[in-house]
Amino acid sequence: MPLSVRLAGLTATAAITLAGLGAAAHADEVPPSDPCAQQQAKVDKASEALARVTAVFARQQERVETAKEDVVEASAGQEKAAARKALAAARKATTETKVTKRAQQQRLAKATERLTACQTPETTEAPVPA
Repeated sequence: MPLSVRLAGLTATAAITLAGLGAAAHADEVPPSDPCAQQQAKVDKASEALARVTAVFARQQERVETAKEDVVEASAGQEKAAARKALAAARKATTETKVTKRAQQQRLAKATERLTACQTPETTEAPVPA
């Protein structure tokens, strides 16, 4: 058998063996300590996302208020038209963020619900009739 074929076979065998050892080592690194840890992580992530969206929403509401003031202070003509256009854009952005905020609130509620269900012990026994 040629030397190159043997080396190729040895290389393939070594790669398969090392891949198997790496997978076994990785499986040992993740201990299944808390069954609800994944749900808690999702709740934490959803809470952080809601906080970010809420901050963005607050900034956009401030932009709307500033744009309203700009419309009132603008002189007639092109300046007033530009101010109204900016106000419309600010309102649209606020509306879109409001929808995103509501969706994130729902995600957080669902994640909290799943965490509560995970933490609540299930009773597997049937109630005993009196």
